[in-house]
Amino acid sequence: MAHSVCPWWLGYFLASPLRRLQYDPAALTAPYVRAGMTVLEPGPGMGFFTLELARRVGPSGRVVAVDIQPRMLARLKRRAADAGLLACIDARLAQPDAMGTADLAGTVDFVWAFAMVHEMPSASAFFEQAVQAMKPGARMLFAEPSGHVNTSLFEAEIESAAQAGLRMSDRPAIRRSQAAVLLRV
Repeated sequence: MAHSVCPWWLGYFLASPLRRLQYDPAALTAPYVRAGMTVLEPGPGMGFFTLELARRVGPSGRVVAVDIQPRMLARLKRRAADAGLLACIDARLAQPDAMGTADLAGTVDFVWAFAMVHEMPSASAFFEQAVQAMKPGARMLFAEPSGHVNTSLFEAEIESAAQAGLRMSDRPAIRRSQAAVLLRV
């Protein structure tokens, strides 16, 4: 599959309240995120999941949202400000091949990697950077849309995650997705 990034304008559809009919951010994040955590969210788009992640980590936590598209981040910040959540969101402009998270080394409790690894130039590089940011024992929810990522590509991404130091701990059922919970060993 060729590497391609979701166009910025599609972010308006992805942030739509109608999307909650398919993916409920509160229900999906509840098993993994709690107050005080540091959460890394690569590819947040306009913040469909980011706002719920910020609610869950609360004022004592932090969500680091990294995206390569300035327009996505600008809209995410506006939505977070409107919701009163901007103070616990660190929105960062990343490079296509680097998340710019070296300063997070060993501090991230949870990584929310939802429908974005297939957009990366290298799944291996993504997982290596994520592992560097994660604490030992930290978890990652890794999910890819079934319509964009076939089973063999998803399994290849899982193998890249394993080579980077992540171990499979669960295969949650997420509608129209292939998903895994990965543990940093």
